[in-house]
Amino acid sequence: MANQAPHAGTALLAGVALLASQISLNLGAAVAKHLFPLIGVEGVTAYRVGIAALLMLAVFRPWRTPLTWQQGVNVAVYGCVIGLMNLLIYRSFSRIPLGIAVAIEVAGPLTVAVLSSRRPRDLLAVALAMTGLYFLLPIHGGVNQLDPVGVAYAGGAAVCWALYIVFGKRVSVMHGGQSVAWAMLAASLFIVPIGGWYAGAALLTPGYLAIGVAIAVMSSALPYTLEMLSMRRLSKRTFSMFSSAAPALSALAGVLVLGEHLSSMQWLAIASMVAASVLTTLS
Repeated sequence: MANQAPHAGTALLAGVALLASQISLNLGAAVAKHLFPLIGVEGVTAYRVGIAALLMLAVFRPWRTPLTWQQGVNVAVYGCVIGLMNLLIYRSFSRIPLGIAVAIEVAGPLTVAVLSSRRPRDLLAVALAMTGLYFLLPIHGGVNQLDPVGVAYAGGAAVCWALYIVFGKRVSVMHGGQSVAWAMLAASLFIVPIGGWYAGAALLTPGYLAIGVAIAVMSSALPYTLEMLSMRRLSKRTFSMFSSAAPALSALAGVLVLGEHLSSMQWLAIASMVAASVLTTLS
């Protein structure tokens, strides 16, 4: 019994860190959406990934711990998944409200949670998730206002989020900050050239750069570090459960920062997605 309290306390701290990462991530996303009309989705993504990579390389100096070949492959894949996930979800944000985009995206970690479980009650979770998606996807008359392309981008981000959890667990055995720094470097090598191609010299505007630094810290550097530390102490399924709060937090950020008010049906659909994610982890 004496050993259980410290373990429970460690798990609680890991959960708090993951919740803090979600709050920071969603506030950063709301701020980023203001920059989309100025430098494009690709330019904002380049800021988020590129500046975060520079900050984390400076803080963690990952080159002090050389990677093995296998670690390098896992980190490279993990980084590319991060970069693509950021680009796809930002493209989705530019077309549909934050809360709806993230509610669709959370299908990724929900799938990871369900596939790692064998309990009959997960069938109910799947039913809840399908119900939520039905009322969010543009497949019936009630949601014609949603851009199908934006929904497709959110679906692609969901696949990336599932891969993020899988490969994140593989690299979490390394030092948390160093593994994320390497991953952000890999992501920046993939994303920054794309952002530079689309936005050009506008990326060097001092005012935009200042906002870009804030976005990088809130949306990448801080949350990814907190998530990596949490992954070392939580199972994939538990990590996915904590991630289930993302749609609700994103919807709140959209309302408070962007004025993206949702209908009652859309709020119920988001609640259904959150409930599905939570149900998969109940013992």
